[in-house]
Amino acid sequence: MARGRPRQFDKVKALDIALKLFWTHGYEGTSVALLAKRIGVNVPSLYSAFGNKEALFLEAVKFYSEENGGFYHEAFRKKTAREVAKYILEHEVKLVTMPDAPEGCLMIQGALVTSPESDNIRQMMTDMRRTAETWMEQRFQQAKDEGDLPKDANPAALACYIMALNSGIAVQAKSGVSKKELQNIVAIAMKNWPSA
Repeated sequence: MARGRPRQFDKVKALDIALKLFWTHGYEGTSVALLAKRIGVNVPSLYSAFGNKEALFLEAVKFYSEENGGFYHEAFRKKTAREVAKYILEHEVKLVTMPDAPEGCLMIQGALVTSPESDNIRQMMTDMRRTAETWMEQRFQQAKDEGDLPKDANPAALACYIMALNSGIAVQAKSGVSKKELQNIVAIAMKNWPSA
């Protein structure tokens, strides 16, 4: 009797599973054995498909960014700095409270603290957060130059403020704070936003 064709490896599904494991347990808290088990392959097959755990994590982060990071670019097209900030914060709340996603944010809990052996992963995640902050700073500088923000506004500090709120929202979501309460944080932040 002829054997059937082997089942095709669904790389997108595997990345989604890996992403959710890294999102839930962090880089170091997710073992290769757990990844292989949840994806439904043996460890050699996992290595054959992705290289190693670090390469799989990098692909999962890229997948996450493609699926969830686009709202930053959408935000920067808003007319005012206030609209930019509000859009980013509202979408952070939406992201960390999605019903089919782990609590919190991969960019915060994926590799905030690591052993020395995984420091390159921690640094990569730090660099990604700093890149987003730099984009915001540039957009807020543009708003200041256009008179949308006060002359004494500090674009770098405003960008850091939004990133700090994003991080806090993610931590609060991981702690079980409700979506409504997180939305209230955004509302308070917007009441305190500087106007020209």
